[in-house]
Amino acid sequence: MAEFLTDDIDFEAYMRDTDAQARVRPAADYVQTLKDRLRGRKKQRFVYLPWEKTQANFDFRCGEVTVWAGQNGHGKSHVARVVALSLMGQGERVCIANFEAKPAVTLQAMARMFVGKNPFSPEYQADSGIAAIEGLYDDFGAWTNGRLWLYDQFGTTHAARVLGMVKYCGAELGIKHVFVDNLAKCVRDEDDYNGQKAFVDECTAIARDLDIHIHIVHHLKKPSRETDKPDKGDVKGSGAIVDQPDNLFLVWRNKAKEDARKANKVEHQEEPDQVLYCKKNRNHEGMADGEPTIALWLHRESGQFLGSAHAGPMYFKVYPHREPAPVFREWEAA
Repeated sequence: MAEFLTDDIDFEAYMRDTDAQARVRPAADYVQTLKDRLRGRKKQRFVYLPWEKTQANFDFRCGEVTVWAGQNGHGKSHVARVVALSLMGQGERVCIANFEAKPAVTLQAMARMFVGKNPFSPEYQADSGIAAIEGLYDDFGAWTNGRLWLYDQFGTTHAARVLGMVKYCGAELGIKHVFVDNLAKCVRDEDDYNGQKAFVDECTAIARDLDIHIHIVHHLKKPSRETDKPDKGDVKGSGAIVDQPDNLFLVWRNKAKEDARKANKVEHQEEPDQVLYCKKNRNHEGMADGEPTIALWLHRESGQFLGSAHAGPMYFKVYPHREPAPVFREWEAA
């Protein structure tokens, strides 16, 4: 089962352990690194977004920070959970620090995505249905061992404590992806731009020093209309939240489609339910567009976001997230 991080650990001790040495080296020292990267790229293991259609556009690199920003209620945390499950399925170790949801709530949503079924559907309310879901939950719990940790802290916290937790995850647990959800809970005042800048700056330093990837969930400014599509200038707070991280995704929920569906209208029904706008991909090296617009559709039974309107739920145990076909054995047919 997923493991929990509590405040019994002295996270702030990891912030007091700082490296003050100036790292100034001749450029020639890095030439061999360039050669190694050139020859080793074919052997490199890439870590992708959950959706196969994005493989050529974006991959997660160690030593970087990604910001996931969206309006209130537009699914930032929801998208982050799908991404976290995908990372786990690709062999990555993940920690989620969600200060707006208790660990059991986060795990409930992820378990539903993992099993691909809504445990609260009527067909699962009888004893036999509940037993079936419990069996799937056991499978999920066993699968999370060594893959998923949850930071057990709810509500507003302190920046130094969160940064210490992130360092602890990377240095002591070997975790490669840490989700901080969200920035507003780490820096209390909305107008504390210096505090926001300092937090993001420290995250970039920790990611680089520990060779991990830090994901920061953040808010956008409230638009004049909720249906307005976002741009990077809509990110709330300090400009450093956009400038310093390596990658930026804007999360947008198609409220016009939802409203039309509720009113039994046909407008917008061919459009995606969710869109991710990649507005920054600093170290992209591929030939494809490094700042893609990613259309997604909600699979209501599982709560997953899928890459096409007619796709079935993803199977997170493997990547690509397609459930393997059953293996035919001659002895089974005999």
